[in-house]
Amino acid sequence: MNILKTGMCLMLAFCLARPAVQAQEVTGGALVPDTCRQDSALITVEAVEAVTDTTAVPAMPDSLAAKPDTLTLPDTLARATQVAKTDTVPRKKSKAKRRPKLDDFFKDYWILKLRPTGMHTFAMDTVSLLYEKYIGVLDYLNDPSTPERYIACNPDYYRLFMPLTYYYSPIERVSKIDWKFQPFAASPALDKSLLPIDTLAFTAKERIKERVDRALLEAYVNYPQLVVRTEDEINSTPMFKDDIRREASSKKRSVIKLFASDPAEQVQSESKGIVIRKPNWWTTGGNGSLQFTQNHFSDNWYKGGQSTHSLLAGLQLKANYNDREKIQWENLVDAKLGFVSSPSDTVHNYLINNDQLRLYSKLGIQAISKWYYTISTEVKTQFCPAYDANSEVMKAAFLAPLDWSTSLGMDYKLSKTKINLSVFVAPLTYTMRYVGNENVNETSYGLEEGKRVKHDFGSQVQTNLTWTPTSFVKLTSRLDYLTSYKWVRVEWENTIDFLLNRYLSAKLYVYGRFDDGNKPTVGNSYFQVNETLGFGLNYAW
Repeated sequence: MNILKTGMCLMLAFCLARPAVQAQEVTGGALVPDTCRQDSALITVEAVEAVTDTTAVPAMPDSLAAKPDTLTLPDTLARATQVAKTDTVPRKKSKAKRRPKLDDFFKDYWILKLRPTGMHTFAMDTVSLLYEKYIGVLDYLNDPSTPERYIACNPDYYRLFMPLTYYYSPIERVSKIDWKFQPFAASPALDKSLLPIDTLAFTAKERIKERVDRALLEAYVNYPQLVVRTEDEINSTPMFKDDIRREASSKKRSVIKLFASDPAEQVQSESKGIVIRKPNWWTTGGNGSLQFTQNHFSDNWYKGGQSTHSLLAGLQLKANYNDREKIQWENLVDAKLGFVSSPSDTVHNYLINNDQLRLYSKLGIQAISKWYYTISTEVKTQFCPAYDANSEVMKAAFLAPLDWSTSLGMDYKLSKTKINLSVFVAPLTYTMRYVGNENVNETSYGLEEGKRVKHDFGSQVQTNLTWTPTSFVKLTSRLDYLTSYKWVRVEWENTIDFLLNRYLSAKLYVYGRFDDGNKPTVGNSYFQVNETLGFGLNYAW
């Protein structure tokens, strides 16, 4: 009787203690703390005692009875008993901790991850791969120590991270009826099961768009006050396109190559490497030219004549600001200086035939489409003193005269591939004329005798045109109409460049002028013309 009772108790203890051992083997001793093992072992012993006390065992003959001291157990029962006893004793921590790992079967569905349990404590836990892919990755966004390269970027969700905008696709998705009548098919259609195709890889963007539309639709319904713009407003905004230019080569060029004609595509580019720059709202550039003209006669030329030489130098510097949305600011420095020799002039070795210094600035704020509210200012004067041939009377000098005008109006701008046009209409214009040299007669410039400054108010119309019909011909025209309702001043400046290559060009310069505020020096006509045709150096950047 005692032997049977003892055997049944040991078998029950072995069955209850075995799951704890198996759990220890699966987890590798990493996920189950020691306290959990002690509790399970204590529960096993208590269960054994409860079972032995309540189990009814049939009576056995006395001959089969044996004393507990002489009881012999099989090897398997002895090992089970030893495991049950050892599990009731707290185990000592091993020095070499094994690395937690999952079974090969679970690696396809689960991963091990540290889970915060306190301020500075963590515990190992199992996480689903799907959860980690779509939700758990969001934990990296709140961790400032996570490098940006570990954060996946998906531009398909951009609408959720912009200022809330009303798009048409969310409401169209729930209000549009896409049902169409399906005619009766004469022949049966192919069953999709015959050609199984995984379409998830081809519909990823459409599914993302649908999820974004649902999120936006919920925001429109519950938080309509947060909508700040509409889809039409975004589409009407000018698109930003940064220019990708080719940097010019810095290699030395021989003199012979200066006369070689460049292809049309390579007039402004020689390097094959493309340099992409960051967006820069400022555009700077310029153009410099040096033109020569020569006319030679020998002393014994049978019809007579005089040898002349002329030189015309020009420089233009531009600095323009354009934010591609509302504001445009143009700045220009235009300088020209020309000399001509005159053998018949016994007083001067050379004369000034072209002298101009012009500073121009125009600021515009877009009103509608191509129209801008604009304010402009312009200052014009000359560099050198000017004289007539065989005369010591000074006609003009630096700051004598000096013309300054400031205008307020509207500017129309048209920009095409070959044409750039600007028409500025200013109904309100302030002008000032100043003569700062006592040797210059102020009355010849419309001022009263003895006065150096004159102020006027009037209107102004300015037109600037740049036309490039071919890659070798460029026309630049400027028309300036200014009136104070007492006098009219019109300037029409035209320059035609015939580009031979990047460094050589022929230039035709025609400058027409009408000013009825000044007395004509010769004759009674107020119309004046200055024309120069020359060949020389030209460089643009």
